[in-house]
Amino acid sequence: MKRNQGIHKFSAPVLLLLLMTALLLSAPSILTASAAEMPTVSPGPADVAEADSGPAQAAEQPQEAHILFLHDTHSHLDSFLTVQDGEGATVGGFARIKTLVDQAMAFHPDTLLLDAGDFSMGTLVQTIFDSEAPELRMLGALGCEVTTLGNHEFDYRSQGLAGALDAARKSGDPVPRLVLCNIDWASMEAKGFTAEQQLLRDAFDAYGMADYTMVQKGDLDIAVLGVFGVDSLACAPTCVLEFRDAAEAAAEVVKKIQETEDADLIVCVSHSGTSPDKSKSEDETLARKVPEIDLIISGHTHSVLEQPLQQGDTYIVSCGEYGKNLGSLSLRRKENGRWEMVSYDLLPITPSVEEDQPTQEKIDSFAGLVDASYLSRFGYHADQVLAQNDIVFATSQDLYDIHTEHNLGNLLADSFRYAVEHAKDYDGVPVAAAIVPSGCVRDSFAVGDVTVADVFNAYSLGIGRDGIPGYPLISIYLTGAELKTGAEIDASVSDLMPSARLYVSGLDFTFNPHRLILNKVTDCHLSDWEGHPVQIEDDVLYRVVCDLYSGQMLGAVTDVSYGILSIQPKFADGTPITDMEDAILTTDGQELKAWAAIAGYMASFQDTDTDGIPNVPSLYAGSLERKIVEDSRSLGDLLKAPNKYAVIIVLVLLLAVILVVLLLLLIGKLIRKLLGKSPARR
Repeated sequence: MKRNQGIHKFSAPVLLLLLMTALLLSAPSILTASAAEMPTVSPGPADVAEADSGPAQAAEQPQEAHILFLHDTHSHLDSFLTVQDGEGATVGGFARIKTLVDQAMAFHPDTLLLDAGDFSMGTLVQTIFDSEAPELRMLGALGCEVTTLGNHEFDYRSQGLAGALDAARKSGDPVPRLVLCNIDWASMEAKGFTAEQQLLRDAFDAYGMADYTMVQKGDLDIAVLGVFGVDSLACAPTCVLEFRDAAEAAAEVVKKIQETEDADLIVCVSHSGTSPDKSKSEDETLARKVPEIDLIISGHTHSVLEQPLQQGDTYIVSCGEYGKNLGSLSLRRKENGRWEMVSYDLLPITPSVEEDQPTQEKIDSFAGLVDASYLSRFGYHADQVLAQNDIVFATSQDLYDIHTEHNLGNLLADSFRYAVEHAKDYDGVPVAAAIVPSGCVRDSFAVGDVTVADVFNAYSLGIGRDGIPGYPLISIYLTGAELKTGAEIDASVSDLMPSARLYVSGLDFTFNPHRLILNKVTDCHLSDWEGHPVQIEDDVLYRVVCDLYSGQMLGAVTDVSYGILSIQPKFADGTPITDMEDAILTTDGQELKAWAAIAGYMASFQDTDTDGIPNVPSLYAGSLERKIVEDSRSLGDLLKAPNKYAVIIVLVLLLAVILVVLLLLLIGKLIRKLLGKSPARR
């Protein structure tokens, strides 16, 4: 990721040098990194101008606000190895972020640090989320003053979130305030609170969650409110709360702030997100509908905004996922009372930034709890090497963004299929297809040793019926026709819903992206472990394996396709499954977790270099031709083998054309009649 360049310039370079020297003397820990390598938080232009003009003129300088921000850190408290630009890269880590926060505070003691949600779920640390609340406590250790809830804070269900808030509150550590204004308590109360809703309401009240909070920074009174978006709720299948329209609720809160508070600046921490598609860019909609908000910290979509988005006087900013960047900005107050952006940087968190040791020690103390409290259940420890990898894998973002086959998706799907057929509780029924959606894949595998922690990070979400972290695998049955529908979902729907891009073991298909929607798949068949094709029978039931979350989200696919593409999971006898938890798979008496399936598959690889450690097979270095993109615009390829959906769409379009023609003829006839120019009689 490229670092944004600051937009301000300094009129006194000598003075700047003196300021930088003073900073380095006050923070000797950063001396180990060169100025060219290490990101720094620079003083704002008003600071230099104030020093030049003297105390008498300094009071006349316009007010400035200095804000640091994070979002979507997803339990990535420690630095981690990932894939960037086809190479392994160590990124992130709260200990390094703390160094930059302290540096910013040295320049501007009144700097405000905010977070926009999804602070949990993404690494092994999440396994102690509900008992220790490490994410909230480490945000507090950074100096974060306000955060909001993201959809993944609900992954451990109501009991898990309530437990985390309780643990954070009782820890005695500083923790951020929590704001969220669009929970529809009134609607839920009118219906009568369920036990889970009441549990969350009590937990929120005990923690002190509010619609907004006031933060004083120097001579500034800053109002911070929080909102939860529509797509966030759609991505939280275990959330039991109801929500109001974010813009509507925010407008009411902003009005209250303006009437009851003397706020200089209004900031919204939003877990709604932005999108290139303006109709789906929820935070841009929020900015248009509530123009009184000065700044929106936008989480949820993991966006990296190299430059702020702007709607009127409202700025929207995002710094990306997993703590890879720290957002830094400065605002200056204009004569009309609104604010203008005077600096904006995304500071990369790389090994060039020195770790703050007390922060790292606190992170290590949390990590030390994981082996004993969680991994011991599975016979693993976090640093255990499962396999050696020499292959450049696609990134998790590639699976989401690029509509084609990816080696990472192939390996993960193969691991599910392998794990079921090698489980101690295996029932002998082979898996026809194992499915991995892009939205569940959280990271990739770099070249080098692949550890248990790396595998967990790659597929870290959720919790099972057993209450133990990690989504379990489920076994469902689909007809051959539904399997073909699954291929069409990938080909047609995933461009509208990228989290539904499918990577499959056992099901191979070809699609042409230029064909009519819902008729893009031109070939579809099953394949055995050796890759031999097997014809699909439409009326036959086939065993399919995926993770619990994917099964629960099948309904969203139906909604996106307006019910046209529908899949009904079934048991082996054809009975519809109403509760996906009834289809959970076990091994040796415990749930077969998705991440553990990947770990077991990795450990099963052959040791090809005879060093005692398995090696990732070279077959994953290239395409396995499971998802072939037939990029053709020839008329024959576009029209061949139309399915029923194509026929229906064509008929609808023809009917629409006929209706338009008839309407035009009618309008023409009426116009001629009105003008008295009806055709002469013969």
